[in-house]
Amino acid sequence: MCVSWNDAIAYCNWRSQKEGLTPVYTMSKDTVIADFKANGYRLPTESEWEYAARSGEKGYKFSWGDGGPSGKRGGNIADEAMKRALSVTGAWEGYDDGYVYTAPVGSFDPNEFGLYDMTGNVWEWCWDWYGGDYYKNSPKKNPQGPSGGHSRVARGGSWNNKPNNVRAANRNNETPDNSNNNIGFRLSSTFLPESFLLRKKGVSVKVHACSCPV
Repeated sequence: MCVSWNDAIAYCNWRSQKEGLTPVYTMSKDTVIADFKANGYRLPTESEWEYAARSGEKGYKFSWGDGGPSGKRGGNIADEAMKRALSVTGAWEGYDDGYVYTAPVGSFDPNEFGLYDMTGNVWEWCWDWYGGDYYKNSPKKNPQGPSGGHSRVARGGSWNNKPNNVRAANRNNETPDNSNNNIGFRLSSTFLPESFLLRKKGVSVKVHACSCPV
């Protein structure tokens, strides 16, 4: 948390270089260019993020499913714990996730793609510039956002967001230099290094985006 979009991009390149991978981003003053064919770490695109959060074609409303949260089958969102501590309104009535502020990564059950914290805890930066009507005319396959803008997309909601704002389809945006206590990021990669290969029944399976919120 407390990480700006600019910080997240810099970390992606730093970690890529540290692990001998090709950095995805080329940075020059206020311009950042992404090479999606590079094998380094990057932020997910907005469409990749939503696909992963909603368990692909299942299209769930929240990362845990369509219904309300229950115990570990939920997430760190505006709840009874926050309501008691901060005297706020609009919390998820009857749900207590046990955390007033942020929770340790992996405190709740993963979604059906095996990804943790896709709903709540902290907003997650995506690669895309924000465009309110971008998807009316966007490419049907792997859209990567507008070519420019003033703010970057953040998705997933956070520990202090009401039910409507933690829907997997909900969109948020912040300026690239903004950082606060309810926003962070998740690493993804087009080509994952060997250390992220998952083995299932003796077969190596590459997952598109690893669950590495920072």
